[in-house]
Amino acid sequence: MIKLETYLLKANKSSHTTWSVCHHGSLYISVRFVSLRNSSFTRMKVICAGFGKTGTKSVQAALKELGYNVYDYMENFEYLYEDWMKIFKDGGTKEDFRRMFENVDAVTDAPAFYFWDEIHKAFPEAKIVFMFREEKSWAASLHNQIVTGSSPIVQHLQFLSPSLRRFTGYNDMLGKVLFGCSPKTSWFKPVGFNMLLARMTYRRHNAHVLQNAPKDKLLVYNVKEGWEPLCKFLGVDVPSKPFPHRNVRGNIVQEYWAKHPFMIRIKRELMISMGVLVTFSVLGVYTLRCGRQNTLSTYFSNLASNLWGKLTSSKF
Repeated sequence: MIKLETYLLKANKSSHTTWSVCHHGSLYISVRFVSLRNSSFTRMKVICAGFGKTGTKSVQAALKELGYNVYDYMENFEYLYEDWMKIFKDGGTKEDFRRMFENVDAVTDAPAFYFWDEIHKAFPEAKIVFMFREEKSWAASLHNQIVTGSSPIVQHLQFLSPSLRRFTGYNDMLGKVLFGCSPKTSWFKPVGFNMLLARMTYRRHNAHVLQNAPKDKLLVYNVKEGWEPLCKFLGVDVPSKPFPHRNVRGNIVQEYWAKHPFMIRIKRELMISMGVLVTFSVLGVYTLRCGRQNTLSTYFSNLASNLWGKLTSSKF
């Protein structure tokens, strides 16, 4: 039997590896399709060092349109949760960042923008895009998004969804890393957030980038400028499509809740948890009224175990 392996590098495709095996008589050919994203040739190309709310979602969409594999806020949370939580608590090394982003072309938004310098040390050939925005409008947009995403209802619903609990814990830790505080929620008061600390963090971050980023690798950029300066800096052709503008009024939270697969998972978990609570209530009342405590207690216990197992299953 003859076995032949062929490695094909494909740019801008899924990072998964697939196998295709065919045979004719005694000849077997095994063809392995490997994405360029999975190969050792891939290096970080673009580090977006602009603070959140400076056009990060627009730049993410633009880079994806240009063919880059981009890790934005949700990708960092979903795929690198453990790594980031370790960095938030204990710090990280150049080797950590190199391992985390070895198959990624570009990073945007939090927490990557805050660690732009450390990521650049891991990938010194990468270019740095620094998005800026006038402070007053930036602060207003940030405050609007925080108020929208920090409802006290969400804070209480986390007890019914393991995924939501993980997400809110990550966000609280990230807020403390960025600003030294996290939003304060209350049933009777508006969402509170220390915007003074936020503004001070914004100024320090911007000054750090402008003072320390290598000038030959830095683009100071405003998304209002569109494709031309970004494409020239990256050495790519300008697309025929209009430049994408995303999250213009800080409405990304609503968009995520409506469409993002992770948020849809949270909704399913909440539905199952609510179903469990309703079932518990109905069976409890029925047990008390009918006196069938032993039989229903066994049924109740098995039902709760099955539903909770489904809720926490990785296959859910």
